[in-house]
Amino acid sequence: MSVSLLAGCAPQPVNPRSSERNDVPGTVPALAYYQMQGRLNAAELAKERSVLAVQPATPNVQIRQAMLLGHPRVGQDLNRALALLEVLLKLTDPSAVELQPLTRLLADQYTERLRLETQLDRLGGQLKESQRKAQEAQEKLDSLADIERTLTPPPRSGKGVPQ
Repeated sequence: MSVSLLAGCAPQPVNPRSSERNDVPGTVPALAYYQMQGRLNAAELAKERSVLAVQPATPNVQIRQAMLLGHPRVGQDLNRALALLEVLLKLTDPSAVELQPLTRLLADQYTERLRLETQLDRLGGQLKESQRKAQEAQEKLDSLADIERTLTPPPRSGKGVPQ
């Protein structure tokens, strides 16, 4: 019986899907939340986003909102996520200060992702332009080949040909 009493006193693990998960301060619960997102499908992520949207704007909720906004399996909004993270970085509230190393890490990651997306878009545009130019060159080459085929062959010289 004493074992069951001791077991009742042991700290219970935080269930990341419980309604209290957004109120647990600290970096470790935030990282656990981030890891939990990897196991959710797109519909669950969207539902989670709507649950967080009605929560009070505490630092814990804001960092989780930023995590959801930056998640690749749902409609990303990295600019909005960065805006949330920048607000968190400026807060002097102890719970926000505790999250600032993680906040800075996420902000750096999202900034780099935005930079890479911009670079990818630019390279994609350059690829399309190169493909268009290559197609134009091929069409010109084909046109020249068609013209060459339609030309009458030049008359042969009289040397070596019996008359």
